[in-house]
This record gives sequence, C-alpha cells and structure tokens, in this order.
Amino acid sequence: MGRIPVSRPRVLGVIGKRMTYCRAALVLLLVLFSGLADAANYEVGGGKIPGSLASVPWEKLAPGDVVAIHWRAEPYREKFVLCVRGTAEKPIVVRGVPNEKGEWPVIDGRDAATPKSLDYWGGERSVIKIGGANQPADTMPAYLVLENLDLRGARPPFGFTGRKGPQKYAPNAASIFIEKGEHITIRNCALHDSGNGLFASSASRDLLIDGCHIFDNGNEKSIYEHNSYTEALGLVFQNNHFGPLRAGCPGNNLKDRSAGLVVRGNWIEGGNRALDLVDAEGSAEIRAAPAYRTTLVFGNVLIKLDDAINNQIVHYGGDSRKPDWYRKGALFFFHNTVVSRRTRNTTLFGLSTNDERAVCAGNIFWNGAGLAKFAFTDGPGSIFFSRFPNP
Repeated sequence: MGRIPVSRPRVLGVIGKRMTYCRAALVLLLVLFSGLADAANYEVGGGKIPGSLASVPWEKLAPGDVVAIHWRAEPYREKFVLCVRGTAEKPIVVRGVPNEKGEWPVIDGRDAATPKSLDYWGGERSVIKIGGANQPADTMPAYLVLENLDLRGARPPFGFTGRKGPQKYAPNAASIFIEKGEHITIRNCALHDSGNGLFASSASRDLLIDGCHIFDNGNEKSIYEHNSYTEALGLVFQNNHFGPLRAGCPGNNLKDRSAGLVVRGNWIEGGNRALDLVDAEGSAEIRAAPAYRTTLVFGNVLIKLDDAINNQIVHYGGDSRKPDWYRKGALFFFHNTVVSRRTRNTTLFGLSTNDERAVCAGNIFWNGAGLAKFAFTDGPGSIFFSRFPNP
C-alpha cells in the first residue's frame, strides 16, 4: 500500500494545535506553582527560631499561609487577633504542633502580652480574637482554621498587656472570641479556664467546632458565662468533649442562639443545663432565617450531674422574655443517650411556649433516681415520640 499523502498545511495545523495545548498546560502549571509560591509557612518555638508568637506577621497573613506553633514546656503567654481572609481553596491555618506525647502547645492568656504590630479592641475578652481591628485593617475574617491548640486563662482576676497597657479580663472573656467571621473551623483545641471557653457573636457565619475539649470554664456565682456561648448563622458542633464547668460556676454547658444549629456526636457532661438553645438576641437576620426554626441534636451523650441547680437537661425556645423572638419550631432529638445522676427530680425538656416542640426517636434515657423522679417535660410545648426519625 502506498504512503498516504499529507499536505504541508495539515501538518502545520497539527503542530500548531499541539503547541497551543503545550502553552495552555504550561500556563496552568505556572498558575499552580505561583499559587503555591504565594503561601508562606511560619514556624514558632520547639527549638525553632524565633520562639515568640510576636514574630508572626499576624496582620499580613494571606490565603494559604500556615502558622505552625510547636509545643514547648513553657506556655506561650501571648495573645493576638485574626482579622484576615483566606479562601475556600487556600484557608489560613494556625496549627499547633504536638510533642512526642501528643500534647498540644499551650497559649495562656494569664499575664499575656499583645504583639506591638497589632492594634485591636476586645483584648479584654479574648486570648485569640477573630474579628475587628485597627491594625490589621478591619475586614470580615473568612476561611480560617485553628487546630491542635490548648487555649486558657481569659477570666478575672487574670490580666494581660494590651494596647492600653496592663488590663484585666472581662467576666465574659473567652479562650476564643469570634466577634465576626465566616467559614471558621476550630478543630482539636482545648478551651478552658476562661469565662467562656468559646464565644461567637451574631456577626458569625458558617462555624464548625470539631473534636475540641471544652471544660472548666465559667465564673463563680454567675449564670452568664458558659463552656460555650454562641449566636451564628450556620453552626455545627461535632465530636467534641464538653466537660463540667469550673467548681462553683453555675453556667450552662452549651448555650446557643443560632439558626441552623447542628449538635452531633458530642459528649456533654455537667452544666446548669447540658443544652440551652434559646432565641437570637443580637440579629434579626438570624431570627428571620428559615433554619432558625429547625434544630438538630443527634448521636450525643448527655450527662446530668447532681450539682446543678436547674433540673432540666435541655431547654429549647427563648429566654429574652420577648416571645416573638423565640425559636417557635422543632427540636429534632434523635439517637442520643441521656443519663441523669441527680438524686432529685430530673426533667428532660424545658420548652418555652406552646409554639415549641421536640421530636424524639431512637434515644436512650436513664435516671439514677428512678422513674418517679423523671419527667419528659414540666411545662408548655409538645413532645412527639416515634421509633424511627420521621420529621
């Protein structure tokens, strides 16, 4: 068979297309490598130089940057603000590097110093603050990840050095204070020995609290500080261990005012109430969100200890005394294990009005004092029971 003739224009066309493809591939590789080159890695402590959190340019963090804080025997007595934005593809990550025993680095707010490069308000309310600042320039923080950190020491009578010099912490200070922010992940952190372990205000959006140990918070004789106190549009608590509050602190364990709240797979032990799920006070937008009327609580272990004043385990509805603000929806309560160790009466649900209801399925309830001292509810609202979840 003879050779098939190929015209010169056709050969040049094929070569031209291949060169075009090669150029496109080269441009794509350059874009990818330039994106990697833009990201910076900052390492602190653990034999690294420098050994101070003040060496990190917190005000200049950019998408893809990683701050690695290495464990050391002495806590880091420093505090800072995150008022920067990552992206979905390249979040900004502040990561603790544990020692060989798996211990996380400790950032202690007690006697902590604020880097001179930062100027922000709310230092009296936080060890780490996410939100407004003068330096860096104010913005809506976004796509931030904090993980593997032990954060403590933001409460009276402890003090710190901030932009106004020596100051004392406010009673409602928190290990992490989210003044505002969106797409924030807090993972594998210990939040303790503060007024609130975690505090998130109503300007917060899309928060994930995952695998944290939140315990030993609160203020003596005050019902206003809790292990966790949040109000956000979109919030998930999953796989966390909530331990008891500090001795003599009568706050709740998980208190929330959010829309779109999901509480799944947590161990929640102690507190005046294990769950206090009430109305949004700081945001009409949250109260207007359709997700405000639906709250999901499933796959958790809830343990009521015998030291709480309130006999309720879960409160759902509102506490502002403005019934129009109340959740007025459904609490879906599925596949939870509920244990009461009280010797006095225990009530599972406190529903604020007849407009609130609890839908229950697949749960296990155990009351150490016996059925005679156990009630599913003792007030208004409705409870629906079924064998399987069926909203």
